Amino acid sequence: FASYYGDHMVLQKEPAGAVVWGYGEPGAVVTVALSGDGGSVVMKKTARVKGPSGTWTTVLDPMDQGGPYVLTAGQGSENVTLRDIYFGDVWLCSGQSNMAMTVLQIANASQELAAAARYPYVRVFAAAPARSDVELEDLARIDLPWSIPTAENLGHGNFTYFSAVCWLLGRYLYEALRYPVGLVEAAWGGTPIEAWSSRRALRACGLPEDTGSISPHQHLSGPQTPSVLWNAMIHPLLNMTLRGVAWYQGEANAFLHTDLYNCTFPALVADWRRAFHAASAGQTEPLLPFGFVQLSTYRRQSPDDSFARLRWHQTADLGVIPNARMPGTFMAVAMDLCDERSPYGRRVPGGARAQRRSDWIPTLLPSLFLGSIHPRDKQNVARRMHLGARAVAYGEKNLVFQGPYPTRAILEVTRGLLNLTYSQELVCRQRDPQAFEVCCSSQPSPCGWLPAPVVAVESRTVTLALAGCGTLVLGLRYAWAEWPCEYESCALYNTQGLPAPPFL
Repeated sequence: FASYYGDHMVLQKEPAGAVVWGYGEPGAVVTVALSGDGGSVVMKKTARVKGPSGTWTTVLDPMDQGGPYVLTAGQGSENVTLRDIYFGDVWLCSGQSNMAMTVLQIANASQELAAAARYPYVRVFAAAPARSDVELEDLARIDLPWSIPTAENLGHGNFTYFSAVCWLLGRYLYEALRYPVGLVEAAWGGTPIEAWSSRRALRACGLPEDTGSISPHQHLSGPQTPSVLWNAMIHPLLNMTLRGVAWYQGEANAFLHTDLYNCTFPALVADWRRAFHAASAGQTEPLLPFGFVQLSTYRRQSPDDSFARLRWHQTADLGVIPNARMPGTFMAVAMDLCDERSPYGRRVPGGARAQRRSDWIPTLLPSLFLGSIHPRDKQNVARRMHLGARAVAYGEKNLVFQGPYPTRAILEVTRGLLNLTYSQELVCRQRDPQAFEVCCSSQPSPCGWLPAPVVAVESRTVTLALAGCGTLVLGLRYAWAEWPCEYESCALYNTQGLPAPPFL
């Protein structure tokens, strides 16, 4: 079998068929059998080993949720047996350091680790960090083989395994679905989207594909070379039948090709979908559900707007998800989960560990820019993402999974007011005078942005004062900052406690 098959794994349940693959002598016939706990054979498949790759692939008949099962693959007198296998939903979790943060590092870590034993049917697997200049057929290394969750394998160390966002997402999904969930982590801190993109996807955005095209950036500690993580950490997984993808990445692209992200991110989503669908013999659905976390915060009072631009580009510049450019996607807004006391703030330069993962140490940032790029509240991140998964991936009706968004703006010129109508009932936790800004210029570029203080908040409307703009209101933006919250509270939420996303 491929290196990531093993005891305790979860295979994708019906209506899809789980793909099983491995290695053998070219030309030989491999027999794959699935047996129940009592030993009775449930199904049997045969596959011929292809040359010269020496690989074989077969698709199991769609199986209902549950288990345990035993899976054997035999070629002549040689047999491999895998035990304690369940059928459920398999999710791939990928991205950079906020995805790689382990359960050990988050808020209430000891309670979360202690609770792991209550979820034996949420199974976990972690690929080891690896890079390659060519597309690999198998993972170079694994950090965690398929395992039943324990405090040890969920909190192995800092930015190693297992991903807190991935684990919590799987746990919340299990609580909603009540059947097995398999979680596959493939993440590496300090990495830009270009490293996770295939050459096809980069070509679609006009980016160079040659391996020397991105010079090392001082802010990024992980591999930056185009496609090297796609080649080594995603391409080997393509045969898997998946139910969905969870993605937490983008901080690195606040420093690199920021304004191309509105192309590179939709291109990656579309390319991963095509690739997983094709390599799984059509078993992974073409519109593979794809959830992601919108960037959280970094430095308090920073004048830089690259985080704000990146958040906007994560939605393909349309503000809400799913949309026409990114169908079948869902987003967890995280800009209100500020954590200026998080000890995971700055990279350690150099060193062997820093080359494997993005390593961070407690550091006092300059007083002007207090903050952390790694907030420890991953529970709310995963809770918001699981709501999106239930609505978009599982089609749960009437489930509120995202915050309020403006649907109409009416200018009252004589009174100097702007009335915004929102899609949901509003809760104003505080009236931050800097939350809304208007562009008051005689020309659109460069734009002169001025605060538009909140005058009133009613059920679904917000009234803003235009600060003497008159008729020259060329633009409006909300929460457009690297650290758009004070006292851990942004301005607008819905009645379910989900924050209004930023917009431009």
